[in-house]
Amino acid sequence: MKKSLLTLFVFIGLMAIGGHAMAQELAIKKNISTRFPNFPVIDEVKKTNVNGIYEVRAGTEIYYSDSLANYFFRGEMLDTKTGINITRDRIEKLTAIKLSTLPLQDAIIWTHGDGSRKFVVFSDPNCSFCKKFESELKQLKNVTVYTFPYPILSPDSEQKSRTIWCAKDKAKMWEEWMLKGTVPDVESASCDAAAIERNLVLGQRLRISGTPTIVFEDGKRIAGMLQLTELETKLQAATNSQNLARR
Repeated sequence: MKKSLLTLFVFIGLMAIGGHAMAQELAIKKNISTRFPNFPVIDEVKKTNVNGIYEVRAGTEIYYSDSLANYFFRGEMLDTKTGINITRDRIEKLTAIKLSTLPLQDAIIWTHGDGSRKFVVFSDPNCSFCKKFESELKQLKNVTVYTFPYPILSPDSEQKSRTIWCAKDKAKMWEEWMLKGTVPDVESASCDAAAIERNLVLGQRLRISGTPTIVFEDGKRIAGMLQLTELETKLQAATNSQNLARR
């Protein structure tokens, strides 16, 4: 009997705690939507490890609030004991992309060495930083690079992407244009370049808003160009992460 009563009290206590947490989450959502009518739809509200501070998530955007949204802010939260950027780690998890889920048949593929290290690049043919990044890529060893032509920067980006896609040797034509400025041949009328449209839809779904955007084997993405040393560091980290996951 005593054991049953204890179990009941514990259950009631947990329900009360859960109900209180839910009430606070609802209060935060209500106050934000009332005070900021144009604020994006809030997908999630949850407590952080900091007393009285809640994480408010709208898509992949992270905000912070007190228990009633009387104080509401956006910024990075750092754990000063460990040096971990809590906000950045959270966003990396939210935006992670599994390479196995991507339609790699819609990418331009090239391999150097044994091709063991794999990553994806979303790139626009008129992107100056993409061209600089391309020169960094050519210095890598033992990689397979999947480049998704992602024409978002200028009116003729899509035409260039389609023309390169329709070349007999896509990888060579992409390299010639990006590194040497060799103008691609005219697109064949019979060529199926639907992959370019699919890439635009894919990029929008993944919320890729700039080029280059790089996706590594561990799912982490980087928006912007990386220097060779930075790229090697990220590739090694992705390899280590993959090796740990297999154990």
